[in-house]
Amino acid sequence: MRRRKRHYQDHANHDRWLVSYADFVTLLFAFFVVLYASSQVDKRKVGHLALAIQVAFQQLGVFDTSNTKIPLSDSEAVPFTQVQVVENAQRTGDFRKFVQPMKGIVSPLAGAPLKGVEEDLSKALAPEIKKSVVSVTAVPEGIVVSLQEVGFYESGSATIRASSQGAMDRLAAVLEPLGESLRVEGHTDNVPIHNARFDSNWELSTARASDLIKLLILHYHFDASRLSAAGFAEYHPVAPNDTPENRARNRRVDIVVLNPVR
Repeated sequence: MRRRKRHYQDHANHDRWLVSYADFVTLLFAFFVVLYASSQVDKRKVGHLALAIQVAFQQLGVFDTSNTKIPLSDSEAVPFTQVQVVENAQRTGDFRKFVQPMKGIVSPLAGAPLKGVEEDLSKALAPEIKKSVVSVTAVPEGIVVSLQEVGFYESGSATIRASSQGAMDRLAAVLEPLGESLRVEGHTDNVPIHNARFDSNWELSTARASDLIKLLILHYHFDASRLSAAGFAEYHPVAPNDTPENRARNRRVDIVVLNPVR
């Protein structure tokens, strides 16, 4: 006798949606975990970076000098609450290297005054300081030796006067043995210039800075790697260009002895 085949009725599984739902929830969980992990940063490193950028801008003269506390070691965290918010202000200082190239380490010597150098410069240039053709000023970036045009240059010329050689000899005698970097900056008043050599105050200020650097290297044997030059024309005055006396103060060449960095 032939056996009858049993026919089994297939029953629909109403719980299969749970598999897809579980997969979706797992993927969603993984997605948010990745987002959370991506949002977490090394607060210590970010704090150091923010502080380095802030101080660098301050030393460029874009912001006021900050009283932000610099960490004593790289292992010390720098919370953002300790990074002072800075405001725009007029340029009160000059350029200086503050963060070491590549390493990005903020120097603990930043802002340290060069008191001994300032005293030596003031003594060496006392005759010119008395005549008000030289000034020696301590600034957050270092020390600025300002050479007034009236004492060192003919109007519209970039060549140091021969009569100023004595002052330059004494100045070089103090600066040459130092290891600090020097930045030479040319400045003018706002009266336009146009002569056989210079078409603008930009060219005059830059030429004065460059020619002075050439003199320091060739005549006084300065290490060229210590020196840099910049021309600012009339755009960084020390006095309003509203009187002949003030315009004379703005026509100057500044030698900036930069604070050391490690």
